[in-house]
Parts: sequence; structure tokens; C-alpha cells
Amino acid sequence: MIVEIISPDKIIYNGSCKIVQLPGVDGSFEILNNHAPLISILDKGQIRILDEKDHELFFPVKGGVIEVLNNTVKILAE
Repeated sequence: MIVEIISPDKIIYNGSCKIVQLPGVDGSFEILNNHAPLISILDKGQIRILDEKDHELFFPVKGGVIEVLNNTVKILAE
């Protein structure tokens, strides 16, 4: 699946991955390939991405919104 993390200033990450773990307002959750469509609010915490080469990437966020649709994950983060 394709993941984009966008801040107000720039695109922080854009690439393929296997897993995205996110800090939701009701607890952490993860997105896998072929996930159902979703829109959710993020809390302060850390986004964890496991890319196609099994490298872990971490991005701190103060909050934001996530949209999942057709194996594309768009994260608007603060």
C-alpha cells in the first residue's frame, strides 16, 4: 500500500509499506494492505511504518487525520 504523511509545511513521507501503526484518540491501531475504507483522528504520539524492505520508520505527531481508501493511506499530521 502507498502511504503519504503530509504536514502543513511539506510532505514528510511518501512510499510503499506493509504496516502502518498510528496513535488514535481511542488507542493505537494499525493499517494493513487491503484495509477497509476509514477516516479517523490521530492523537499525539508516534507513527510507525514497516516498509517493503522491513525497515522501521518512526514519525512523531501532535495529532492529525488519517484517510484509508483503495490501498492508499493519507495522513495529515501536525
